[in-house]
Amino acid sequence: MSTVTTTSANWPPCRIGLGHDRHRLIEGRPLILGGVTIPSDRGLDGHSDADVLLHAITDALLGALALGDIGEWFPNTDPQWHNADSVVFVTAAAQAVRERGWEIANLDCTIHAERPKLSPYKRNIAERIAALLQITSEQVNVKAKTGEKVGPIGRQEAMDADAVVLLIRRT
Repeated sequence: MSTVTTTSANWPPCRIGLGHDRHRLIEGRPLILGGVTIPSDRGLDGHSDADVLLHAITDALLGALALGDIGEWFPNTDPQWHNADSVVFVTAAAQAVRERGWEIANLDCTIHAERPKLSPYKRNIAERIAALLQITSEQVNVKAKTGEKVGPIGRQEAMDADAVVLLIRRT
């Protein structure tokens, strides 16, 4: 049996990353999704600003290049990340992608939330994410799904976000 050694030089010309995150909803915090503050009576609980969408995107970017996860890069046990703006996390991950010779081809995201209704904010969220990642808004899709009144999402206890990113090798 032979083994195959793979280095970054002979990786395929594209890589896919998947990110997922969940945070509890609580009173007294702003609701920030994709770097955009959304009017709401509750926000997401977390060590940082708890932007569930930017956290999922950060994990997708890191995962596409086998660079670990957000908890390794920005541990919640480190006081410097207390109340941190999640923009720092996603821009650092995007910079790591670019430094390794890759570009973001596209990003597809889903926010799972019973309320508030996110349809009016999806375009602004996509544009903000595109600006943060230094790509066009045509490369970013943001979807919103309810929990259909089932589970922690449906009971309005939490919000989830999923992100899938396709990276292509820079030529």
